[in-house]
Amino acid sequence: MIVREKPRLWDLLTAMRGSVVPHIVRPLLFLTGFALVVVWLDHFTPYVPKLETSAYATFGIGLSLFLGFRNNAAYDRWWEARKLWGGMLADMRSLARETDVFVPDAAERRTILHLAIAFVHAHRLHLRGQKLTAESDVPETARALAGTPHPPCTALDRMNSVIARAHREGRIDGFGARALTTRMSSIALQQAGCERIFNTPLPFVYSLLIYRTTFLYCMMLPFALNSATGWMTPIFVGVVAYMFLGLAEVTEELAHPFGLQPNGLALDAICRAVEISFAPHLGTEPPPPLRPVNYYLI
Repeated sequence: MIVREKPRLWDLLTAMRGSVVPHIVRPLLFLTGFALVVVWLDHFTPYVPKLETSAYATFGIGLSLFLGFRNNAAYDRWWEARKLWGGMLADMRSLARETDVFVPDAAERRTILHLAIAFVHAHRLHLRGQKLTAESDVPETARALAGTPHPPCTALDRMNSVIARAHREGRIDGFGARALTTRMSSIALQQAGCERIFNTPLPFVYSLLIYRTTFLYCMMLPFALNSATGWMTPIFVGVVAYMFLGLAEVTEELAHPFGLQPNGLALDAICRAVEISFAPHLGTEPPPPLRPVNYYLI
């Protein structure tokens, strides 16, 4: 996730970190070059057709509607994912306090909280499509989940086993067991919401339609602008292509909120926030919060 103050004018013009320009520079150059060829042919040959601009207005409105709809759908996915992780962080903090109240045995409290930390790291790796291994850069409790069919669910199952055993043996009363299992149900609900977003991408037909229509529009645009703008036509085509292709690329990133792209969610930072919140309950020194590196917070 890009984290920075409001950029100055020079930064707005030159900033590449978090910009879509590196992703669309090739199609931009192609469309601008194509417009330049059309202008050149129009000046030196009589074969370039002249088209009316009125049809392009209707075409552009339709394309804008398509892009607006897809942008709203993608941002809804991104924002819902952020709310789910925010709710999970709140549930984790509440779980730590509830274990202090309902779990008298210190060893069992530590086991539950360490497994909760293992869960958020395993959940983060799962949503990013990364395999949890014994060499992964995660806490030792999380590495112990490597090789299981679904590491996040394994962590929750082991937490549940600790609570169930303590309840059966009388170390947690019925009210405490109910409160803790209700909290775990809330965590599992947040987990399922994230997995729903991860496993259900936006329909491919939306991307196909947007990119095809954008290319078609930008390749036809020089034939309408050439009479009025002359050798400036490639510049106008480049600006229009930057606007439409850039918005399409932004929606592509927002539609995958758990990825490592610059506009993805800072899941590592949220996991670190869980570790910081748990430190007082575990009696350990809290780790430092993650800071953006070159405006990029992972």
